Amino acid sequence: MMGGKSWDEWIEEYEKAHRHPVNKLTHSIGIPMIAVAVLLIPLCFFVAGCWRIALGLFVGGWILQFIGHAFEGKPPEFFRDYRFLFVGLRWWLKKFFGA
Repeated sequence: MMGGKSWDEWIEEYEKAHRHPVNKLTHSIGIPMIAVAVLLIPLCFFVAGCWRIALGLFVGGWILQFIGHAFEGKPPEFFRDYRFLFVGLRWWLKKFFGA
């Protein structure tokens, strides 16, 4: 699945396309918003109105991602390779937790 690259190689490539400070900031906020939204999906089946929160976080997170890329002047990396959808969360975890 990872195309013969290590996580560190994927993250290094990801970081090359995310150098602008505004893009880094919007990704630092937007990525966890999207992750939390995805984690809320099972709860939405049991809690009325939860889907609105999940949807708001998901859409808001993606809006932040695209705003950041407007400042960067480059399209998101996942337009080139879908696997970058998974690298963003790993980048965020490494940045904030060293994981």
